[in-house]
Amino acid sequence: MVVLGRIVAPYGVKGWVRVHPFGDDPLSWREMPVWWLAPAETGAWQAYELLSFKAHGDGLVAAFAGVEDRNGAEALKGWWIGAPREALPQPEENEFYWADLVGMVVVNGADEVLGTVQGLIETGANDVLRVVDADGTERLLPFVDAVVRDVDAGNRRIRVEWGLDW
Repeated sequence: MVVLGRIVAPYGVKGWVRVHPFGDDPLSWREMPVWWLAPAETGAWQAYELLSFKAHGDGLVAAFAGVEDRNGAEALKGWWIGAPREALPQPEENEFYWADLVGMVVVNGADEVLGTVQGLIETGANDVLRVVDADGTERLLPFVDAVVRDVDAGNRRIRVEWGLDW
């Protein structure tokens, strides 16, 4: 499963929920007739039929079959939203799902290993790679062209412009 976002709160009294997406084009998710939800990121995923999904104000809201009132929506607060890899559209060239980047080895221009990607952080301005080396040292690298030189998905390697001592 690829984690796409999280349900952050109920919305209204008719079972709608507010959604926090982890991506650039969440409105494309409405093409998926079934969303997978889980109470924990590694929990048991359950299929929910999507009734409606739309932008509302500065956020996104969704409605699911079987979630008919605020109590049902409150029960989903904090749940993760995911989808099987095969249900997702192929990313464009030089676009990546976060799940694809996690676990990749990060090396700099001198072929020094900085560690592996343990996760990503959304900052608003740009995404940040959370890279941890064998000693447990954590580095936060901006996922921008000036830092990330190449992502080799086939070899699970990211080349960056970043020193070991930074």
